[in-house]
Amino acid sequence: MIDPEVRVQIRRYFYAEHWKVGTIAQALGVHPDTVKRTIEVERFHRAERLRATMLDAYLPLVRQTLEAHPRLRATRLHQMLADRGFQGNVQQVRRVVARLRPRPQEAFLRLHVFVGEQAQVDWASFGTVMVGRARRALSCFVMTLSWSRALYLEFFFDQTMENFLRGHVNAFASFHGSARILLYDNLKSAVLERRGSLIHFNPRLLELAGHYHFEPKPCQVRAGNQKGRVERAIRFVRDSYWAARTFTTLEECNRQALKWRDEVAHQRPWPDDRNRTVAEVVAEERSRLLPLPAHEFSTDRVVAVRSAKTIYVRFDGNDYSIPPEAVGRELMLAASDTEVRILDGVRQIARHRRSYDRQQIVLDPAHQQALLGTKRKARESTRSSRLELTVPESGVLLERAFADGESAGRQLAHLLQLLDRYGAGAMRGAVHEALERNTPRAASVEFLLRQSNRTAPLPLDLRRHPQAESVEVRPHDLETYDELAHRPDEDPEPES
Repeated sequence: MIDPEVRVQIRRYFYAEHWKVGTIAQALGVHPDTVKRTIEVERFHRAERLRATMLDAYLPLVRQTLEAHPRLRATRLHQMLADRGFQGNVQQVRRVVARLRPRPQEAFLRLHVFVGEQAQVDWASFGTVMVGRARRALSCFVMTLSWSRALYLEFFFDQTMENFLRGHVNAFASFHGSARILLYDNLKSAVLERRGSLIHFNPRLLELAGHYHFEPKPCQVRAGNQKGRVERAIRFVRDSYWAARTFTTLEECNRQALKWRDEVAHQRPWPDDRNRTVAEVVAEERSRLLPLPAHEFSTDRVVAVRSAKTIYVRFDGNDYSIPPEAVGRELMLAASDTEVRILDGVRQIARHRRSYDRQQIVLDPAHQQALLGTKRKARESTRSSRLELTVPESGVLLERAFADGESAGRQLAHLLQLLDRYGAGAMRGAVHEALERNTPRAASVEFLLRQSNRTAPLPLDLRRHPQAESVEVRPHDLETYDELAHRPDEDPEPES
C-alpha cells in the first residue's frame, strides 16, 4: 500500500504532466509496478490468464498444508506431492507456493509521546551534484518533533560526523530547544557498535548529548517502524519539496527548503487534530523543550596540517594559503561548513571561504605579497650587505635614486663594480659628495671618482696562467722612454 498523497502525485504526473512510468518511479522512489497499478489503465493492468496445470488437482492439499505450516519450504512440499503421484518439477511447486503462501501482516500500536519528549533523526540521500569539477553526494539531515510533527531539514554535501552534529545544533536553534530523547537508526554517526542491548555510541554524539542534556536512543535492529515519523517526513520532503525543483547553490537550496517548511510543511493540518496546524502546535511544544545552553556546541572539523615547502596546506582536495613564516610548522585547521581557519596554537593566522570544488588554490593575496617581499629581500641582501657595510652612505643614495625613478638593481650593480675598482675609502668620499650635490646616481659617483684621479690599476687575474707568476721582470731606467718621445729634428737643450 502507498499513501494517498503518493497515489495522487503518480496520477497527476502520468495524466496531467505526461511523465513516463520509469520517470515517475525514479522521482518518487517507488517501484515501476507500483506506478502501473496506481495508473490502473488497461495496458498496464491486464487480468492474468489462468491455464490448467498438473498441479491443479493438488492445490487443496497445498493450501491446507501452508495454512497449518506457513514456513514450510517448497522442496518439502514437492516431496509430499511426489509421494502422491505428482510428476512435475520443484520449480512448478515454488511458483505456486510463492502465490499461495500466507503473509501475515504485523500489527503495530500507535505511538503516543508526551509534549517535548521525543524527536526522531535521520539522513536522506538525494543523489549527487557537480560543484565545479567535483561530484558531491547531496544529503538531507531531517529532525522531526514526534508530538507536533514539526520538522527541520538542511542539505549538506556529505554525511560526515561534523555535518551530523551541525544539523543537530541548527535544528535545536530552529526549535528554540531540544527534546529529551532523540531516536536514531543504527547509523555509524550514532552507534559505533551494537551487541544485543549493549551499545557503543559515537563519542562525539555523547559530547553533543552532554552539552544539550538529551538522551540518545537507537532503534532496534531492522525496526524502522520505530522512527516512522521521521521516515514519513523524509518522504514528504521528497514528494512535496524536492520533486521538480531547481537550485544553483547549496545556500539557495537550504533557503528554499526552510521557506517550504514554514509555508507548506508547518501549515498542514496536525494529524491528531485536523482543526489545528503544525505551526500552531509546535508553538505550544516549544515551552516544553529543554532550554538551550549558554554557548553553542562547536561542530568544526579540526585536523593537524603542515606545509613543508609551499605556503599552502591541503584540506578536502583543495589548497589554502598560509603566511610564509608558518611554513614547516605544525598547525591546526578548523573547518566549518562555510569557512576554513588555520591556527598556530591559539592564534589565528589565516581565514578562507571553504571551497567544495576539487584541486582549487584558495589564496589570500597578503600571503603572496609577504612571500614575494621575503624573496626579494633575501635576493638583494646578499648583494647589498657588503656595500652597506663598507659604504654606509650608499643606502641613502640608493633610496633617493629609486625615488627619482632609477632602477635599484642597476644602481646597486654599478656601485658594486665601482667598489671593487676604487676601494671603500674612495667610494665613501664620492658617494658623500654626490649626495651633497643632489645627484644620487651611480654614474655621478663614477664621474667624481674619475675627476679626483683616484683610479686604481685593474687587478690582473693569473688563475688561468699559473706559469706567469714565476716570470721575473727586471726594472729599467725610465729616461729611456723619454728619449723615445723626442723627434729626430729636435735639438737637445744646451747644457749649462
